[in-house]
Amino acid sequence: MREVVMAEGVMSEGVSISVVIPAYNEAATIAEVVRRVLRCGYDAEVIIVDDASSDGTGAEMKKIDHPKVRCFYHATNRGKGAALRLGFAAAQNPIVVVQDADLEYDPRDYGQVLAPIIDGRADMVYGSRFLGGPHRVLFFWHYLGNRLLTLISNAVSDLNLSDMETGMKAFRREKLMKLKLSADRFTFEPEITIKAARSGWVIYEVPISYSGRTYDEGKKIGWRDALSAIVAIIYYRFAD
Repeated sequence: MREVVMAEGVMSEGVSISVVIPAYNEAATIAEVVRRVLRCGYDAEVIIVDDASSDGTGAEMKKIDHPKVRCFYHATNRGKGAALRLGFAAAQNPIVVVQDADLEYDPRDYGQVLAPIIDGRADMVYGSRFLGGPHRVLFFWHYLGNRLLTLISNAVSDLNLSDMETGMKAFRREKLMKLKLSADRFTFEPEITIKAARSGWVIYEVPISYSGRTYDEGKKIGWRDALSAIVAIIYYRFAD
């Protein structure tokens, strides 16, 4: 089994990153997420992709006036994976970070997540919600579903991740751009995991904090997405 190594975090001045934020119906949080990313301690360009939101997210994005922020808009809802592909294509800096738009993940954790890439150890880093970082206590069955998906993914990819589905991941851009990605929705997570493993990437994992939301607060992923992820894990084991 390939080993996924845990790493300690460091901050580093002079490091330029591209933070890609896929957004769907996050009008209440998008401005605050951008504010936090811009204060993360790194030279960050922020790329937001609105996935045809119906709650005014696009309008809130247009209010953001900052030279480091670029906004893109899908005409129709295409899913998280499609939004991320658009954001990745627009990214200009050597390190790319995925940041959800819902305040569940904290940009203050970038120090831990980026450290193994900055010092040359890793091609990709997963910020794990299950390695001991502070987290809001919620949803046993959602937790169990995440662990089951990670277990299946590990069996197929021969990795030993603790949190394949995490919404905070970082990559070397030069590596990321060589992958042929096609998943449009939440199946992006198993797709990039399986394809990175098949490509022989060096993968690290670090603990992060997690402020999970309830479904009343806007959480979107559900059991149908879990079933789709299982199918995707098997599919991407063999697909190009």
